[in-house]
Amino acid sequence: MATRVLWAVGFSILSVLSAGFAGTAMAADGRLQKIAEQKQLRVCSWPDYYAISFRNPRTGALEGLDAELAQAFADDLGVRLTVVESSFPRFIEDLLADRCDIGMFAIGATPARAERVAFSQPYLRSGIYAVTTQTNDGIRRWEDLDRAGNIVAVQKDTYMDGYARSAMKAARIVAVNRPQEREEEVQSGRADAFLTDYPYGQRMLAFHPWARLVVPDVPVQPTPYAYAVAPGDASWLERVNGFVAAIKADGRLERIAARYNLTPIVARD
Repeated sequence: MATRVLWAVGFSILSVLSAGFAGTAMAADGRLQKIAEQKQLRVCSWPDYYAISFRNPRTGALEGLDAELAQAFADDLGVRLTVVESSFPRFIEDLLADRCDIGMFAIGATPARAERVAFSQPYLRSGIYAVTTQTNDGIRRWEDLDRAGNIVAVQKDTYMDGYARSAMKAARIVAVNRPQEREEEVQSGRADAFLTDYPYGQRMLAFHPWARLVVPDVPVQPTPYAYAVAPGDASWLERVNGFVAAIKADGRLERIAARYNLTPIVARD
């Protein structure tokens, strides 16, 4: 309960920060007008996020909740969808450099990120999980992770990275950059476990028989996931929030999330 209250307060602060960004001055011909004139919605997406925006290795097509919702948003706007490949370390730079209009790949709406971009209302919420090997008897519970001699891998610039460095005192934290590098480190034995969220944990169980998910007894740092836009355009942020409200109200969010086994982390508030 205390954790939920803390994150509710944190998200309230985050919303104020986002609103402050959105309220800054901007030219009259804002992003909505630009999207309408160019007849395209440019969506930053990370193509290796299972159940969110995952490139099917057979077809090359993006699949997942946000892959479908990005197309739905473009359809709602009456424009074509253009996907811009991005990543967690790079999406803020891409937004600020106007390489895309919006980031849509289950981005953790953390206060640190909210200092640089504006966030929509949340549509998902996930805590942190760990993945280790089936044969690692030294890590059976969440409490086993932070022990001297353990090496815990995290994806650089994710909120798991920040959590590990602040919360884990005994284990050594190793930040990696490449997609799938975390699991390579664990499978090879160079790391004992890696931290991830609910969608990626489900990917590991689906594709890697060697993997075992470590689920904390109490949710660890539940984080709201939202869409990200560059600051300074109140009308664009309002339109994005309108889309989020619509997919919650008309059932699209629930229906698509169910297809990808994401129902447990849908944010209904």
